[in-house]
Amino acid sequence: MSQKALLGLCIAIILPLLSYFIVKGVSRDAIHMPPRYYPDDIVETVKNGKKVSDTIWHQVADIRLTNQLGDSVSLHDLRGKIVVADYFFTHCPSICPFLTKNMKGLQDALKMKDVRKRIDTSFVHFVSFSVDPERDSVAALKRYADHFGVNPDVWWMLTGPKKAIYDFALNEVKLGLQDGEGVDSNFIHTSKFVVLDKKGVIRGYYDGLDTAALSKLAEDITLLMLEKDKNESSPVLAQLKGLWPIYIAVIVAVILFVWITRKPAKEPKFS
Repeated sequence: MSQKALLGLCIAIILPLLSYFIVKGVSRDAIHMPPRYYPDDIVETVKNGKKVSDTIWHQVADIRLTNQLGDSVSLHDLRGKIVVADYFFTHCPSICPFLTKNMKGLQDALKMKDVRKRIDTSFVHFVSFSVDPERDSVAALKRYADHFGVNPDVWWMLTGPKKAIYDFALNEVKLGLQDGEGVDSNFIHTSKFVVLDKKGVIRGYYDGLDTAALSKLAEDITLLMLEKDKNESSPVLAQLKGLWPIYIAVIVAVILFVWITRKPAKEPKFS
């Protein structure tokens, strides 16, 4: 086989794999995923004879409350979905109506994205915790939700024991660390939207009254939707593996081409 033919075979075999690693390297530098917050522990394991440190990130605990339809619901029911949460109360005269309108805008934006691009947006769920659950009954939440056009299939407005709601906000969502001026153990009044990923890990705090922050929140939701677990195989690599029959066909075609177009050996001359 000629040197040109060998070169063609090498290109046919190596180029797809080389392209994959180039794309993987460029993508790693180009895309900045939303950060994780509050490590709970660092675990050291041995892989290939080397010590590897792995951070165990804080996952919010479960909480069971009652939504605007009177259903008892659990936050763990939403594992596997991205959760956008905020804190409000129905008779709030200041920031709460604006927060609810802005979250409604996110709800509608995802619906429009679903219709236009025909994608599944059911993996995003909105949760609004009442910080005045003693007055925010199920009936009050239902009136409030209907007024703002809340879709109960993708957005829960929750009431329940005040201590459970406040403990969750301060100890699990860590609002006291992120919004110290507006959060205390007596009354929570914050403009923060909190995003949890599919595993219940905090991935961002956003000012629900700021349009730039809301745009960033929408971008981060998209990134988290595409995020893959590091233990899962790469979808790109899986696609490349699925293309091996094509690689083999290309190699066979190159070999046949070289064989068909080869120059016949020169006959020896006799004097």
